[in-house]
Amino acid sequence: MSENNLSSTGNFIHNYINKDLEGKLNKIHTRFPPEPNGYLHIGHAKSICLNFGLADLYGGICNLRFDDTNPAKEDDEYVQAIIKDIKWLGFDWQDRLFYASDYFQKLYECAIKLIKKGKAYVCELSPEEIKQYRGTLNAPGKPSPYRNRSVEENLDLFERMKNGEFADGSKTLRAKIDMSSPNINMRDPIIYRIARIYHHNTKDKWCIYPMYDFAHPIEDAIEHITHSICTMEFEDHRPLYNWFIDECEFEQKPRQIEFAKLQLSRTIMGKRYMKELVESGEVDGWDDPRLATISGIRRRGYTPESIRNFCEKIGVSKANSVVDIGLLEHCVRDDLKSKSKVLMAVMNPLKVVITNYPEGKTEQLTIENNPEVKEKGSRQVLFAREIFIERDDFMENAPKKFHRLTSGQEVRLKGAYFIKCNEIIKDDIGNIIELHCTYDPETKSGNGFEGRKVKGTIHWVSAKDCIDAQVRIYDYLLLENGEKNPNTLQIINNCKIESAAKDIKLDEKVQFMRSGYFTLDYKYTSENNLVFNKIVALRSSYK
Repeated sequence: MSENNLSSTGNFIHNYINKDLEGKLNKIHTRFPPEPNGYLHIGHAKSICLNFGLADLYGGICNLRFDDTNPAKEDDEYVQAIIKDIKWLGFDWQDRLFYASDYFQKLYECAIKLIKKGKAYVCELSPEEIKQYRGTLNAPGKPSPYRNRSVEENLDLFERMKNGEFADGSKTLRAKIDMSSPNINMRDPIIYRIARIYHHNTKDKWCIYPMYDFAHPIEDAIEHITHSICTMEFEDHRPLYNWFIDECEFEQKPRQIEFAKLQLSRTIMGKRYMKELVESGEVDGWDDPRLATISGIRRRGYTPESIRNFCEKIGVSKANSVVDIGLLEHCVRDDLKSKSKVLMAVMNPLKVVITNYPEGKTEQLTIENNPEVKEKGSRQVLFAREIFIERDDFMENAPKKFHRLTSGQEVRLKGAYFIKCNEIIKDDIGNIIELHCTYDPETKSGNGFEGRKVKGTIHWVSAKDCIDAQVRIYDYLLLENGEKNPNTLQIINNCKIESAAKDIKLDEKVQFMRSGYFTLDYKYTSENNLVFNKIVALRSSYK
């Protein structure tokens, strides 16, 4: 984020930081702490932009830290994907890449400290019993029968837990806080559990693993994080966050600040739901362009600049709200309009034979690469006797306000000539399969022609050198009523694109005239098979 854009937001997080910088704090230190249990999505992009952006704005630093405390759901695949996503967004953590598992020994020592202070105990209640004993929002909990074990007994049992003497799930280490607290998070939460699970980083070294609520604040304190920026569901956890830091006696105490997470209309958010779609085969992997994962929107063709701009526009607040997905598409469109070359592509081709154009003749016509950006220059496009136009650009019995091609009415071919339809060729069942037209050689574009006017201009491609391609058009995963959309992908196999398409690079974005913005799908495109994803339409209803 740029300093000007971020500082102009003036959100409540800035107020906290500004106040802290007026005191003893000299430099802020943030972190982005993903759990490697799935791929990141657009909501995480907001947090990434916020944490790295704040550090950049205030001349501080930001760590990348994987909170890998639950190996049952974690995998190195997710670690590598997250690293790739953050780099793609344009952020750099330099040499500050950390893992919660880097601190497992230190976390263990903190747990020992809590036991010695009489602030933690080994409990043998089952998960169901712990839940029952914890009480409800309206009723206090009751103490575990193991709550008053001696320090010596707890130290012995915890050491034996670490050494693998007990079965998985048979014992836990719990903080001893307040079973009558109105905040359920403070009712003796579990801080360690036994689990013989292979860890992607520490392998088989540990058979006990810390809980997230215990590990997270200690990791922040170890790394000297000054501001722990997290989403609103952790607001009720803040007293516990502070309790662990205080009781483990860290001198530097991070400030936890919560903000509302991103909710995007007509979009499935949440890694658990996305994982279900991936594992059921309803989508084509974590990078399916219909998903709101960062890898999915990257494959679809969104740009990192557009995502960062979107995150700036929506800002941060404490109030939960749903952002119209039209705003995201507006940011993508706004970024692409000046960057993209404009090509002619015919999605649903209808053959046109220009009967008075000499057989065998071809000519090169000059067409601008982007009408809005003259610096993009121009290119040569082949024109010949046979061309393709969009089937929707012709109507046999057209109403008066139809300003495209129809019988006896002229239309301009983009960058070329006026043509008039004289004959319609149909198959045996009445389908139009070909048009025979004539052209007026005096109406060539670019020759200073200023004669008669026509109301319509349509695009076209030469049948002689156009390229066949597949186009994939995506719709939202959810309907406006929140139900699943049964029709989220349309595949067009007979798209005709002008020959310049053969030079398009995998990461390049192009505009297909009058159709939208497109990019090559890196998963399916090969040397002899071009597959384009539609990124976004040219216009939307977003205001």
